[in-house]
Amino acid sequence: MLVKRLLGHYLLRTKRMLQYIVWRNAQDDLLKVKLNWLQCHFTWAPQRENIDLDDMKQRLQDSIDLGVKYQARSYNQLAFVNCLQGNCEEAVQNLKEAEKILRENHEDEFDKRIIITYGNYAWVYYHMGQLTEAQSYLDKLERICQQFPEASRYTAMIPEVYGEKGWSLLSCTAQYYEDAMECFKKALEEDPDNTDWNNGYATVLFRLEWFSGTPESQGPSESMKQFRRVLELDPDHTVAMVLLALKLQQFNQSEEALELIKEALQKSPDLPYVLRYAAKFYRTKGDVEKAVELLKKGLEITPHSTFLHHQIGQCYRTKLYHLINFPDSKGPRNAALQQKAQLFKLCKYHFQKAFEKRPLTSIKPHLDFAGICVLNEEYCKAKEIYNHLLTLDGIRPENKQAICLQAGLFELNHKNSESNAISHFLEGIKVNYDSIEQKRCRENLEMIAASQLRRNRRESKALGVFGFLHQLDGERCEAIQYFERALEFDPGNEEYLSALCELRLSIKADNDIPN
Repeated sequence: MLVKRLLGHYLLRTKRMLQYIVWRNAQDDLLKVKLNWLQCHFTWAPQRENIDLDDMKQRLQDSIDLGVKYQARSYNQLAFVNCLQGNCEEAVQNLKEAEKILRENHEDEFDKRIIITYGNYAWVYYHMGQLTEAQSYLDKLERICQQFPEASRYTAMIPEVYGEKGWSLLSCTAQYYEDAMECFKKALEEDPDNTDWNNGYATVLFRLEWFSGTPESQGPSESMKQFRRVLELDPDHTVAMVLLALKLQQFNQSEEALELIKEALQKSPDLPYVLRYAAKFYRTKGDVEKAVELLKKGLEITPHSTFLHHQIGQCYRTKLYHLINFPDSKGPRNAALQQKAQLFKLCKYHFQKAFEKRPLTSIKPHLDFAGICVLNEEYCKAKEIYNHLLTLDGIRPENKQAICLQAGLFELNHKNSESNAISHFLEGIKVNYDSIEQKRCRENLEMIAASQLRRNRRESKALGVFGFLHQLDGERCEAIQYFERALEFDPGNEEYLSALCELRLSIKADNDIPN
């Protein structure tokens, strides 16, 4: 009897526990749905797999230590990074700092500016398993959002939210730049005189203009006009000065550019953001020594800056190229060899420092490091880097094409493998994006294929290349002819058979369409 009673108690407790687990899971699922409605760092595009967390954490800490103007922004993003790394208690402290700054500096606009911080609080507490605390921040957001006519239950798409989202996306990886640009546009629609969002819009335009395949890179520079707008609103905005100077230098307006650089360095002599762009100006101008001087000064202030290391590496590479192309015939040969060896060492050191904490997002430093290895005939190391880069997903199309281009040129010029080079160039072309890198992949493909056909008219791979290029250009009849010839000499090639079938079906489909 006693055993039966104990068994009944056990079964009842088990049932209640299972009911609680089911209820808890249901509450968890419902809360997760609500959290996904929020506008904050946890719902914006970049997540753990898209960003280099250690590097971002260091950059955010540097900006806080430097006392930048918008510290609440840095603390909010730092909370997100800490939470992704499992440091939830630190994340809560970061959010408390952000909230404190917003209360002190933006008392009149506190409700507008706290929306993102409260959203981040809710997510952090959710990850900590403190669902009641997470719900309490949803309740706070619901009360705030009642003030705004167009708001949803838990968030309001107001300029303050769009602006912060723009900066967050801009600070992550390059594939989010277009999204960041749209955010700044939205923010400026309602508040066109806001210096911060004008600067964000100018900055994202500036970066997009450097990518050869973007619409922003075509025609006159919009970022130049936008940086002038920033300086109208804030004549002492020294970062805007140096970025405007770089654009002016690009368009050969060097005199005004140099004046802006000098003014910015005078007003902000110890700001790393000014130092690094001023250094880039002097390197482009040909004054590499001045550039290195400024970069080393910046590195003393922010010793972990990957950007500064990359720029220093580029300066030493410029000196190395000069030494290789214009050797000093009068000086001692041993001294020249020692100098060259030292420059190789410095280039590799700084390029490696630029990507060692950024394995996901540092495409250019990786490529620069590989290029130095090739120049120094360290082919195994270069091959290793190219193989790694070719596996990366979720990167900008221009970067993917640049990787394929450089890997292809390496195989062509240093490994004597036309076959591997063709494969890399084809991969670059298949990235459907009209950039300089894509054009160079095509030029090299055409050159190799034409050379192969001159040597051997039966070379099936070269015929297949021309078939693919005609197919890409929409020249279906010419493409069919090349694929048919390729199949004569490689009858079992599935790629050519598939392309031929696709082309014939597309022509038949067009012919079957009634007039």
